[in-house]
Amino acid sequence: GPEAVLQQFRQLVKAVSEDVSEEVCAIGISSPGPLDTQTGVVIHITTLPGWEHFPLRSKVAELFKMPVVLENDGVSAAYGEWKHGAGIGTNNLVYATVSTGLGGGVIVDGKLLRGRRGIAAHIGHMSMALEGPVCTCGRIGCFEAFAAGTALGKRAREVAKSSKGWLGQVSGTVAVDARHVVEGARKQDAECMTLLSEEARLLGSGFTSLLHLFSPDLIVMGGGVSQAYDLLEAEIHATIRREAMEPYRDVRVVPAAL
Repeated sequence: GPEAVLQQFRQLVKAVSEDVSEEVCAIGISSPGPLDTQTGVVIHITTLPGWEHFPLRSKVAELFKMPVVLENDGVSAAYGEWKHGAGIGTNNLVYATVSTGLGGGVIVDGKLLRGRRGIAAHIGHMSMALEGPVCTCGRIGCFEAFAAGTALGKRAREVAKSSKGWLGQVSGTVAVDARHVVEGARKQDAECMTLLSEEARLLGSGFTSLLHLFSPDLIVMGGGVSQAYDLLEAEIHATIRREAMEPYRDVRVVPAAL
């Protein structure tokens, strides 16, 4: 819960500041959301119960007696990739983090897209189907519910139940998750390669919708699943070429640089 995390903040800041000669003059927080970046209040974090309407910015400012900026983690990453990473030199960019959830941020016409309350670009919660898996937000068929790393892990665990391959071996000792799919695919395990191919098609389909919505120069893919970008790249782009309208088909998806 929030109070325990605030104490962790206190301990960690002390630990990293002890041998630093420069004066710390401000704090930036990158947090999952939705959160209101205008008021500095966490609205709701689907993967972390107990944070509803918590005034995180003011609490941290009070704790450390200095100015605090609160930003959504996907938006933070989008800004970082735009200014210092794979998106340098672009005016229009979509960043998608494919990990525990599926979030992101958007740069439009050289400006960070914020929207009402600063909560624009929750891309993982656009609907991909009327039927399908239930998302952490409670809705059915979200991009996140289909294509996040946790969704890949769930599909892998189902396969592992009857697998005589890599996933079957792994499931005897640990709980199977997305990284085991990647490990197996790199070993040329057929089941893992099929799972990754399906993941790439789902990502490509979701990315196609993002192309149609925002018309970026580039889509940057980050998060844990992006560690398998080299295995996903061909099928992601093939899906985009198949599903996107003609003017969008040449937009590249690239791995995050940071």
